[in-house]
Amino acid sequence: MNKRRLLSLGLTLVLSIGVLTGCGSKSEIIEITNVSYDPTREFYEAYNEEFKAYWKEKTDQEVTIVQSHGGSGKQARSVIEGNEADVVTLALAQDITAIEEAGLIEAGWIDEFEKNSSPYTSTIVFLVRSGNPKNIKDWDDLIKDGVEVITPNPKSSGGARWNFLAAWGFADELYGGAQDKITEFITKLYNNVIVLDSGARGSTTTFVENGQGDVLIAWENEAYLSLKEHPDEYEIITPSISILAEPSVAVVDEVTKKRDTAEVASGYISYLYSDAAQRLAGENYYRPSNEEILQEFSNVFDLNSRLITIDDFGGWEEASKEFFVDGALFDQIYSE
Repeated sequence: MNKRRLLSLGLTLVLSIGVLTGCGSKSEIIEITNVSYDPTREFYEAYNEEFKAYWKEKTDQEVTIVQSHGGSGKQARSVIEGNEADVVTLALAQDITAIEEAGLIEAGWIDEFEKNSSPYTSTIVFLVRSGNPKNIKDWDDLIKDGVEVITPNPKSSGGARWNFLAAWGFADELYGGAQDKITEFITKLYNNVIVLDSGARGSTTTFVENGQGDVLIAWENEAYLSLKEHPDEYEIITPSISILAEPSVAVVDEVTKKRDTAEVASGYISYLYSDAAQRLAGENYYRPSNEEILQEFSNVFDLNSRLITIDDFGGWEEASKEFFVDGALFDQIYSE
């Protein structure tokens, strides 16, 4: 009887453990990695907490989010080279297309989510020191003698490519499309660049913390964050022409299949379009893609500013060939 009782107790214990394990499977901790670009740090720090609470309530599953930041082009290359991102939230569609071409993201990703998989936008502005001592008002002030410019490197930073194209758009209108004069203008601008950091946050550090330069060409959200932290030390200048910067997001399909994280990764991207996340984007100085919520921030953003788009350059494939691939225009006009 004792042996039977021991066997019975043992079986009961095994079954109990199995039941507990089965129940625990719903609330297991799952981890995903978001590989992002430089100026999204503060936004995703807040968004990750919002998403974790949402996902726990929806699925009873706890999620841990590992965050990675750097120059957008450099981040894309890291994913291609083996950095196992479940999702990528990069500065421009071209960087995600490069990951697609490496076989890690399925074709058609740009149509998987709303607004061309761009849940928030930004634009390019100037950050100058209080009082604007160099009287910088527009792009043509950046090519004057004695003006020291800070901007990141278009070879490694997606934000820097938006900077370059915004400046090109201004010069294109100024000179009526005369290519030689436009190229001369852009050459003068980059001759005034004293530090070409690898990413947007590095450039902000150079300008704000290290005190170098007269003007920082910056993401709008990055400029506002600097102004928030140092309200008496800087001013934001909105140029007459800028560009609609559309950061892109995607699920890295091959990684999520391997790690069995496709559902949570897709949920992570989808929730960026929720009202809560859209308002969080606005609070972090990104422009919500939801037009109604964007209007709630009309006292923050200049919604009447004139913005060209990447379509004015024939899309990213054409712009990259003309300006940014090895040996293209940027390499011709700038040498460190």
